[in-house]
Amino acid sequence: MAGVDVPKARQVYLVLRERIASGGLHSGDVLPGEQALAAEHNVSRITVRKALAELEREGMVDRRRGAGTFVRLAAAPKPVVADIADVLSNLVAMGRGTDVRLLAFGYGEPASAVAEALRLAPGERAQRSVRVRMVDGEPFSHLTTHVPERIGVTYSEAELASRPLLALLERSGVEVDRATQEIGAVLATPDVAAALNIDIGSALIALTRVVYDAEGRGVEHLAALYRPDRYAFRMDLERTGADDGRRWSPATGEHQSTKRSRSARKHEGKAQ
Repeated sequence: MAGVDVPKARQVYLVLRERIASGGLHSGDVLPGEQALAAEHNVSRITVRKALAELEREGMVDRRRGAGTFVRLAAAPKPVVADIADVLSNLVAMGRGTDVRLLAFGYGEPASAVAEALRLAPGERAQRSVRVRMVDGEPFSHLTTHVPERIGVTYSEAELASRPLLALLERSGVEVDRATQEIGAVLATPDVAAALNIDIGSALIALTRVVYDAEGRGVEHLAALYRPDRYAFRMDLERTGADDGRRWSPATGEHQSTKRSRSARKHEGKAQ
C-alpha cells in the first residue's frame, strides 16, 4: 500500500466529518460555500461537491439548493462498538446482530504466515473465505478467514453465509479457548474499497486475530479490515496494583458486575 494517495475528495470529507463529530460544527450550522471550501482546502469545487455528497449520503448534512449545506448531527450514523477485552463472547453477538455477504469460498494451501500462525503441518490445506459484514444495509468490515480443512469441512458454504463462524467452529467440536490479536491501520486496495463502498486509499482499521483451541492448536486466522467511521474498539480499564506499581489494567467482568451491584444498592438505599 506504500505510495497510495488518499483522494482529495476523501480528504475534504474526513476533515469536515471530524469537525462535525468533534463538536466543532453543530446541528443546524451552515457550512461555508463550495467556493470557500475549495479555497480553504486548495481543491476544485467539483472535489468539494463529491465530499459534500458523501456527507449527505451518510445523513450528516442537508444540502438545500439556494440556501446552503446544513449540519444534521442527529442523523449521523453510529459506529458498531466492540469490546476488545471480551473478544470471543462478542464475536457470536456481532454475527447475530449484523448481515453478511460471502464473496469467496474455497480450499488450498495458505500463505506461509497464515500456516505458521495456525500451526499447520507442511502441505496442510485450509478453508479460505472472504466476507463483508453489514449493519442497516451498509458495509463496515471486510473479513478474510482461514480455517484448517479438517474443521472447515464440517460446515457448508451456505452455513458460513448465514451463521456466525465461531458458532460453526464450536458445533464441529472445537473447544475455543483463547485468541491473540494485533491492531493497526492500512489503506484500502481497489477490491476492498469496492466491497466497502469507499474510495481507494481510504484509511482502514486492520485487525489480525488467531483463535486457538484448548490444546493450543490454531482453529481460525482472521484478517479483518474495518471502516473507522462505522466501527470502533472499546476497552474498559481499572486501576490495579499498589503504591508505585499501580497501573491501568483491563477491567474484568467480575469487577464490572461488582460496580453495577454497588451502584444498584446505593440507589436502592436512596429510594428507601
